[in-house]
Amino acid sequence: MNITNLNIAVVGAGYAGAAAAKALSNLGAQVTVYEQASQIREVGAGIGLRPSSMHQFNTRGSGEAIKAVSSPSDAFEILTADGRRIAREEWPEKDTFSETTRFIHRGDFIEALVGVLPQGMVKLGHKLEKIEDGGSTATLHFAGGRTATADLVVGADGIKSVVREQLFSDRQPVFAGEHAYRAVIDAEGTYDMVADGNLRMYIGHGTKVYLLPLLHRGQVSFDITALNPDSTWAPTVTKDDILRTVEGFDQRLVEMTRALDMDTLNSRAVYDIDPIDVWHSDSVVLIGDAAHAMCHHQGQGANSAVLDAGALADALATADSVRAALASFQAIRKPITDELQRISRNGWTDDEVSDVFPGQKPGQIAAMASTSTTTAPTKED
Repeated sequence: MNITNLNIAVVGAGYAGAAAAKALSNLGAQVTVYEQASQIREVGAGIGLRPSSMHQFNTRGSGEAIKAVSSPSDAFEILTADGRRIAREEWPEKDTFSETTRFIHRGDFIEALVGVLPQGMVKLGHKLEKIEDGGSTATLHFAGGRTATADLVVGADGIKSVVREQLFSDRQPVFAGEHAYRAVIDAEGTYDMVADGNLRMYIGHGTKVYLLPLLHRGQVSFDITALNPDSTWAPTVTKDDILRTVEGFDQRLVEMTRALDMDTLNSRAVYDIDPIDVWHSDSVVLIGDAAHAMCHHQGQGANSAVLDAGALADALATADSVRAALASFQAIRKPITDELQRISRNGWTDDEVSDVFPGQKPGQIAAMASTSTTTAPTKED
């Protein structure tokens, strides 16, 4: 299908939206990205971009921009809380794609993705309030009375997707029963624990500690994920609260926790969504977290968004119609992301879960939370 005359509106300028905009504009489509924020920025810490994602960037013109602000990694290690190695593996797909995983700060990632888009493609300050699906077209209604009609709307508006809630599923995000505490710290304060550039995860006592090197920045992304029954979206915690989560861990990790600057710490309750049955109509499609937000244990959220973007572009380039392309896209991507959502929810042992949620088993926390009235607030909160 020739999509050079196709008018495409992308809702959201995050990983999924920016990657999709690049892939679709490469095909000649007329793409506009609508972002609710008044400026492009991303808080948080580091993420890993897998070889398959880097392959997507290389083939669609973003690879050099990503590599300029990221660090390569050869392998990852899983260790016990006190530092005994459980496993060491090279990154999967290295040979397939002739690439390795690269680590990047979330802010740098967004800037690189948006930076390769044509000037003027991203429209800031457009908060979506309503979407009307007209069959062959769809109309977006933004705060302030502005509207836009497109042949195809790509809903890339995250875990609290307006597009998903109004057209495909009104089920709310599900609390995963855990908190994530994230900070970017100077590499000098990490005792050379990741000087080789490789990811390490320490696990035990209901806590996972991730050390993700950002060596091109002279920094390390420090992530503590701990079981916790508090479902507040942005929980208030003290240094002592966080120190309790790393009791019994390698003393170097304890000291790194003790040295954290609480003013720069990002604290979040962890949420995902239940798999939804349908991602598309004839003129609207969901991608990224809007379609399949997942817990971060497998490190697949951003990577899945990138692969969604590429798969959507490929489907539109090869199908006979938009309708057929969207059906093909869902058929290819949904089985994969359904499985990633499932395994990402099951990140804890029986004993770890029962310490915090008496009587529960791994995989039951989300099910328990989904029957409550707890939901995640809007993106601005």
